[in-house]
Amino acid sequence: MALVACSTDKAPVEPADSPGAQEKFSWVQPWALPVAGEAAHPDLVATPQGDLLISWVQPAPDDHRELRIAQLASPAPGVPGAWADPLSAGTGGNWFLNWADTPHVYALPDGSLWAHWLRQTGDGHTDYGIDLVRSGDGGRTWSPPTLVSLPDLPGDNGFVTFWPQASDELGMAWLDSRQKATASTPAANDQHPGNAPADDGHGHGDGAMMLRAAIYGSPASNTPGAAPSKSSEWPLDISTCDCCTTASAITSRGPVVVYRGRSAGEIRDIRLVRLEGGAWTAPRDVHADGWWMTGCPVNGPVVVAEGDTVWVAWYTEADGQPELRLARSDDAGDSFGVPLAVANGPQVLGRLGLGLAQGHVLLSWLQEGDGGDGQQLMLSRIDRGLGAAHSIPVAALAARGRASGIPRLAVLDEAAWLVWGEVVDGTPTLKGAVVQ
Repeated sequence: MALVACSTDKAPVEPADSPGAQEKFSWVQPWALPVAGEAAHPDLVATPQGDLLISWVQPAPDDHRELRIAQLASPAPGVPGAWADPLSAGTGGNWFLNWADTPHVYALPDGSLWAHWLRQTGDGHTDYGIDLVRSGDGGRTWSPPTLVSLPDLPGDNGFVTFWPQASDELGMAWLDSRQKATASTPAANDQHPGNAPADDGHGHGDGAMMLRAAIYGSPASNTPGAAPSKSSEWPLDISTCDCCTTASAITSRGPVVVYRGRSAGEIRDIRLVRLEGGAWTAPRDVHADGWWMTGCPVNGPVVVAEGDTVWVAWYTEADGQPELRLARSDDAGDSFGVPLAVANGPQVLGRLGLGLAQGHVLLSWLQEGDGGDGQQLMLSRIDRGLGAAHSIPVAALAARGRASGIPRLAVLDEAAWLVWGEVVDGTPTLKGAVVQ
């Protein structure tokens, strides 16, 4: 039980009236969003060009759903910039919508925009796959959807993360159910060839959800509306938690992907893999929490990186109560130091966001409101060396349970930009704030 020796005390929090508390990331302002009416499932990213890109899902005619995107050009603290007119990335009548497994949008250095959503692929409620689309003209037109997961197998596929593999190439990882669908067939073991790890006690293989990755680039032809081309695909881990979000970041030694693993003993700790020299490393634990759980907590990790330094934050109940932990690696994810406990207690809900600012790591999360009334969106400013944390409430949310979804955090120009869901007069909508 070496785990017991690791310090998991709550991080020191500066008093609200201390000089340090009035420095960076303590001033909260409302942020007007280009969203009107019913909206949910937000995503928010900073682009390589220094803009902010937001997406959301809203109703469309004929009981369809539509993925909308909008770009905020060159925002800065005190200078909010101007939203471009929202554009449509796609519509559908057979989309699978889930509060935790939401569409994402992404921008590459070459200016291309990418997005995904989930589409029903079978008769079962949980038979759905990942549709990927690309725009080469700023979101005015999009390629036809490309189904990333296998089209001829039932099962659920999702929880996508994107990263820039190259200026014009998109890396993506997702949770894939092909092993679950084929577990009863002799060919089940053929579904994870290549450098996928063997079942060495880290996982339990057949019948479990797996982690896969692929690289997509610009269309192979110049035909208008041509689909993006796939250059590579790999299995990364043959046993993961079924429904926890994944996350990724770029280190000096290649992209890393973090996710919640699942061992044969139902230990659901956070793992990391890295793509280096054209091959993925074997999965390794970020920290041996030893959280035993027989179901999925629907609470995945988040990651940021700069050079060889990687920070990973996650939710756990390994010590009997909810706790948010943050760990740092100085060797691109090969090893991590003892994690810092940023927050703990029964009020902590998780659903994390993570960003990197000058001298600090920023962590957002949800917790129950005072007296169980609604929820609170929190933001912590943490020393990069994990020596101290200062936490503030960003907003009181008019939402309970899953209605708030997963708040999104982006850091740009030394400000934290946040988007989240609420329910106003019975209608789901989105709100935003900027913290500086």
